This record gives sequence, C-alpha cells and structure tokens, in this order.
Amino acid sequence: MVTAATTSEGQTTSEVNVHRSNEEHESTVQDKATQPAVGPDPSFSQKVLSSFEEKPLTQTEIKENQKKWQKYTDQKAEEPTINRFPNYFFAGFWIRFAAFLIDLICIGSISRLTLGIAVNLGWLQVSDSYLSIYGALSLIAYLAYFVLLTKWNHGQTVGKMIFGIRVISFDEEELSWSTVLVREGACRFILRFPLLFIGYLPVIFSKKKQHIGDYFSNTSVVTINLIKAFNQEMNA
Repeated sequence: MVTAATTSEGQTTSEVNVHRSNEEHESTVQDKATQPAVGPDPSFSQKVLSSFEEKPLTQTEIKENQKKWQKYTDQKAEEPTINRFPNYFFAGFWIRFAAFLIDLICIGSISRLTLGIAVNLGWLQVSDSYLSIYGALSLIAYLAYFVLLTKWNHGQTVGKMIFGIRVISFDEEELSWSTVLVREGACRFILRFPLLFIGYLPVIFSKKKQHIGDYFSNTSVVTINLIKAFNQEMNA
C-alpha cells in the first residue's frame, strides 16, 4: 500500500501542497484588491439598476426626475439672433485695421493735449508702466475713447466713421453698456498687449469677420454702404 510522504513536522506532502495553493490564492486576491480599478466596471449597469430597486420610485418621482435630467441630454439649440446679415456685409481685416490706425492717431492727439501738457509742466513723468500715474491715465484715455464713442455714437469711432463701418450686436438692436464694456473695455485692454495682437487675426478667417473681442461680446463690424445699397435696391 502506498502512503503519502511525510515532512519533518508530520505533515503529508499533499497537505503541504494544499496549504501553499491556499496561500497563493489569498495573496492573489489581496493583490487584486490593492490594485486600482482600470476600465469600466462590468457590473456597473447592474449596480445602477439595483440602486433603483432598493427604493422603488413612484410615477410622480419618475416624471420629476425625467424633467430634471432632461437638460443633461438635450442639445442646446442655437439662440435666435436679431441682426442677421449676409457674410459679405461684414467689414474685412484691412479696412478695420485702417480705421484702428486712425483711432490711434486720435487717441495720441488727445493724450498730447492733456497728458502732454502735464508732462511739460512737470506734473507727470512719462512712463510705460500701467502702475504709474502717467501709464494709468494713458490706459484710461485709450479705453474711454473706444467705450464712450462706440456707445454714444452707435457703434462708430472716428476711424469707423471715416471708413463707413459700424459695430453691431447679433443679440441687441442697440449696443448695451455691458456689450460695449466687454468688447471695448475688457477685450481692448487684453488685446493691447503686444503678444496678444494675434487676437485680431481671426477677422481674416472667420465668416462673420469677428476677432476675439467680437466672439466674447457676440458682435461684429458691418459696412454701412453695403446696407444702404441693399436697401435702395429693395426699395427700387
């Protein structure tokens, strides 16, 4: 008769092997428990369904949840706009750039007549830093020119008047203070920094000829003569 071999401690070889396999299995289970879960949980859908089974919902609760959760699945419809123009009505990059240069000349003239006198009298010292009095006043004059003229002159600065273009909003009949402050205040300040001049370049590529400030305020610039010609043709 064949007997199982015994160890020095009186255990059979089969018992030792079983004991080792149990230890290896427990070690594998512990390693899996300590490892982070990767990929979707196969039982995720069952967990979701069982969570509803724990406390059955009434028909009223189901309808209320459907209304609440609908916003997470619906796609936001495009908001209707007030001012809709054909793409060729929008002013291009170069005409807007020329108008901008005229505006810079006007701002420079205003600064010389105001801050320049203060500098000549020794009241102020010329500085490029916005933290200095001269730099802060120069910035205020720059932004105030665009903000006030755009608002009070129906979307036209001096440069835009010369070239016959005008800022319009796609959401408003008349430009509101909030729209003007975003476009001509906050965005003009950001685009004033040399490295951020590229924010004007989207005018070249966008269909509605919008730069970064236009995107944030939902505005653009149209050519007034094209609108006049269109109206005359329609009335003929």
